[in-house]
Amino acid sequence: METQKEDKMTKFDSFIGKWELEYNVPESIFSKPDKGTGKGEFKRELNNKYVIFNYSSQLTAGKASAHGIFAWDEKIRAYRYWWFEDSGSFMTATCNFINENILFMNWENSLLIQTFTVESPNKIFLSMDYPSSEGKYIPVLEVVIKKR
Repeated sequence: METQKEDKMTKFDSFIGKWELEYNVPESIFSKPDKGTGKGEFKRELNNKYVIFNYSSQLTAGKASAHGIFAWDEKIRAYRYWWFEDSGSFMTATCNFINENILFMNWENSLLIQTFTVESPNKIFLSMDYPSSEGKYIPVLEVVIKKR
């Protein structure tokens, strides 16, 4: 019999695999405009209780790599995400699937939001957004994620 946690982690089935990453960084309060590429992999760990996302990128501004961990939190009935970058930066997010193709993330201790939108079995679009002075969200990072 599968546990509740294992059932919840099947929502990530579309993410599992090796991916090519195409970065677009619009000019924002966080950075100058930039573009780049990278590689990433989503995989299951520890009896399918976690989904791990490891990736590396090369942008004009430099190289970076990071490690992310998704887990179901039964207490709050949402997913948690822990993100660790090779620069020493780290953040946490609370997230949930708002439908079968969209994972919405709220970055804790910030005003940043992020969505992963599964556009097809071989393509995911990631957008990280920040509120503008007009009360709308504007992108600060866009990544096209294509299956290798």
